[in-house]
Amino acid sequence: MSLLTIDKLTSSVGAQVTGLDSETLGSSDGFGAAVLDALEDHGVLVFPGLHLEPQAQVTFCRRLGQIDHSSDGHHPVAGIYPVTLDTSKNSSAAYLRATFDWHIDGCTPTGDEYPQKATVLSARQVAERGGETQFASAYGAYDALSDDEKARLASLRVVHSLEASQRRVTPDPTPEQVARWRARPTHEHPLVWTHRSGRKSLVLGASADYVVGMDLEEGRALLADLLDRATEADNVYSHNWSVGDTVIWDNRGVLHRATPYDPGSSREMLRTTILGDEPIQ
Repeated sequence: MSLLTIDKLTSSVGAQVTGLDSETLGSSDGFGAAVLDALEDHGVLVFPGLHLEPQAQVTFCRRLGQIDHSSDGHHPVAGIYPVTLDTSKNSSAAYLRATFDWHIDGCTPTGDEYPQKATVLSARQVAERGGETQFASAYGAYDALSDDEKARLASLRVVHSLEASQRRVTPDPTPEQVARWRARPTHEHPLVWTHRSGRKSLVLGASADYVVGMDLEEGRALLADLLDRATEADNVYSHNWSVGDTVIWDNRGVLHRATPYDPGSSREMLRTTILGDEPIQ
């Protein structure tokens, strides 16, 4: 990416990339490895005003890894998933309200799939108010711990569930809703993820329900405290979308959320997800 300009957006996470157009990103074989290297360094890459067409987005994403096709059918282009609260465009829109809370994608898969490697999001329509996407480094959250905290947290394991994340936005669910949530299996993960690279991050977010072997409320208070510290304003990059922007983030090392917006908004993001190849361990 030597021909590009990469400018850090905050001291902890995020960089803006300029110096290319959508045709180049969609057709050049040289950008895949370079983008993954930059994600390792910055966590989030912002390509303002790129206006990447859906097929070009999918073509580019294939250079980053294997594309998730589990949600195909919501959009005419395979590999594209519309992120919108408009049920005419996405029949699963109700579940997307949980994205208003901090999370890491893929902590509660239907099977034994690994968390997604990276996510690409392009803005087709934006909200009049709200709808920003915010990012915080899970690597930075671990690095900021004291040595005593690192030692204390090293062996802790946390149960993640779809129900935990959905109850945050639907605190008084119907029995049918609860049954659908509980049909998704729970997953137990270490609180501290030791990556193949040797880096460590905290596995936190809305799906984190309780700490194994710890008093329920004490464990939940610990998880809430760690999340609050990880997502303090000084540690967050908030992207205020314009139509045509494309953002890529390292899902394994970055927490993210959307800020709330009007449920009747026409806001629509086109998402392509790169499948993970590394377990939480």
